[in-house]
Amino acid sequence: MRLIKGIANFRRLYANSIDLNTKSYLSTTKRAFCRPSEYAKVVNTTITCSPFYCSNNLGSRSHSSRPEMEGIEHRVIKANGINIHVAEKGKGPVILFLHGFPELWYTWRNQITAFASLGYRALAPDLRGFGETEAPDDASTYTSLHVVGDLIALLDVVAADQDQVFVVGHDWGALIAWWLCMFRPDRVKALVNMSVAFNPRNPNMKPLEGLRALYGDDYYICRFQEPGVIEAEFREMGYERVLKGFLTYRDPCPLLIPKGKYFGQPDTPISLPSWFSEEDCKYYLSQYEKKGFTGGLNYYRNINLNWQLTAPWTGSKIKVPVKFIVGDQDLTYNAPGIKDYLHKGSLKKNVPLLEEVVVMEGVAHFLHEEKPDEVHKHIHDFFNKF
Repeated sequence: MRLIKGIANFRRLYANSIDLNTKSYLSTTKRAFCRPSEYAKVVNTTITCSPFYCSNNLGSRSHSSRPEMEGIEHRVIKANGINIHVAEKGKGPVILFLHGFPELWYTWRNQITAFASLGYRALAPDLRGFGETEAPDDASTYTSLHVVGDLIALLDVVAADQDQVFVVGHDWGALIAWWLCMFRPDRVKALVNMSVAFNPRNPNMKPLEGLRALYGDDYYICRFQEPGVIEAEFREMGYERVLKGFLTYRDPCPLLIPKGKYFGQPDTPISLPSWFSEEDCKYYLSQYEKKGFTGGLNYYRNINLNWQLTAPWTGSKIKVPVKFIVGDQDLTYNAPGIKDYLHKGSLKKNVPLLEEVVVMEGVAHFLHEEKPDEVHKHIHDFFNKF
């Protein structure tokens, strides 16, 4: 009942101007949302936005008419040696939302507003290399240790009053969340992870070689490995088509991207689902047109290096309370052996405090966008236990 009432009240939240301490937050006014890249400047690690967001050269309309954007604040924090952009809203126990590829903080826009209304403080950073967060040039600085280091340093600044936080992850954000729980379980109160299950380290095989043997050279992770190659193909195809193809992907089969032949014929428009609009795509496009895809691709290019660096954690288990959610149409759920792994006790063996595995019917990879209300309830029901 608390969740339903909270969701029903979304449109009434933050309808009036908010008086905020400008040393810590951005200035906002009624129904105002700023894109940090276009109407912001960094002031003492704080983004200060103009009162109203207007149309830009991409022709996108104001987000001020969108209830899910009301009251979302933006800051840039210097942490772990880089500038990290974080979107936030609400007061109370912190929930740290971690996005995947090629997502940004923006993928959590519905969750940020939902959980702020339920008495939480929702934090959604752009991860290292994504969006408004700094993108180091050195590809080897995108390892699990670097990114978890970013998150710990970020929490030390923005959630210094809380020893532990709730965490929600999706896609690469789920992998980062597993590592966060492995490296620093003392900082995580409970975890809801989506799409990507915990996969214990196999000391006998590097992961990239295993993926190549299983799926072949056209498998997307294999195709992402050589610096500059897939970036050039993305530029040739056009960033808009690439983003629409990835962010609306619903095929349960492995994602293969043979050169020039992925996401349909180049001259065939990609139809968008109801949960992902042209306006949503324009926001992503505005970010990726600035710095390209290299930062996000570097996560994939460190898969084997992560395997090397995490050797000391071979055999380690995830020892925080966990709920795992996946769609039955998600390509991750339909990977060889995954259903048995999830449902026949192996995941529970590696994650002893696993409380539940939820399989959402008719839902694919981007479940938190496709069915936000259902996902909100799953998350809230679990976190409400703590």
